[in-house]
Amino acid sequence: MGTSGESPLITLPGVYAPQHDTELLMHALSRERVDPSTDVLDLGTGSGALALRAARLGARVTAVDIDWRAVFTTRLNALLSRRRITVRHGDLTAAVQGRTYDLVVSNPPYVPSPALRLPHRSPARAWEAGPDGRAFVDRVCDEAPAALRPGGVLLLVHSALCGSRPTLRRLTRAGFEATVTDRAFVPFGPVLSSRRTWLRRQGLLTDEHDDREELVVIRAQQT
Repeated sequence: MGTSGESPLITLPGVYAPQHDTELLMHALSRERVDPSTDVLDLGTGSGALALRAARLGARVTAVDIDWRAVFTTRLNALLSRRRITVRHGDLTAAVQGRTYDLVVSNPPYVPSPALRLPHRSPARAWEAGPDGRAFVDRVCDEAPAALRPGGVLLLVHSALCGSRPTLRRLTRAGFEATVTDRAFVPFGPVLSSRRTWLRRQGLLTDEHDDREELVVIRAQQT
């Protein structure tokens, strides 16, 4: 993930490594007007890849994750990259309660799972998101308004398997002007490949796209 003159990104064991969804959200982030006066919040930072991109664009960045390994990884990557990033441990916006930002970015867990309970300690907590895949997507949509300043922007990436229309409706009800700005089809990884039959039974997968996943970036701006 590093470019010339930048330290390579380190991902410690058990921390979500940057993948296609990270890259898609980075492209969307790069289109936003970001400068040294911009305050950015990265919810569910993982390795800190998105937080670092925002910092390199000049923003003042706060990164949050509920996993201590992710918090340590982001702090380490910020140190190696010589970027000033405030990293907090906590559950989404509860870690920054009372603070507001110009831009919120999030790549939350979104993989639909046959398990009824969310994992709390395994690496799978970085992607498992309940039977419909919306356990965290919905929370980000609900919590973002209080974390954003008037006119602020939310950039959110997730799989179309958990539905982009429900996300757009939820954000619209919350007072946002929301639209899908980016799409990409990527091959199934090991987790989704192992759940292909279950996904079909749930009606989340059609025969047309039974070996690849559509990712979407949703941009929502407070009206």
